[in-house]
Amino acid sequence: MLKKKSVLLAGHATSIALEPEFWAVLDDEASRREMSLAGLLKEIDATRGRRPLASACRVRALEWVAQSTPANPVSDRV
Repeated sequence: MLKKKSVLLAGHATSIALEPEFWAVLDDEASRREMSLAGLLKEIDATRGRRPLASACRVRALEWVAQSTPANPVSDRV
């Protein structure tokens, strides 16, 4: 199920529909970076190129999770 949120981007009102799991990750990123969700969405919009906004948001969420997840430590066992 998608959850819609409305935001003002580049002077235009728009809505973005994402799965709640993606919203949770984007909320986490915004919070940890001490910015609003709207501010993060504006940043994503400004750097997305030709990619659709919802897709850019999903990719950003995946990137955030990937960089926030510690790599598996290499075992010292032989």
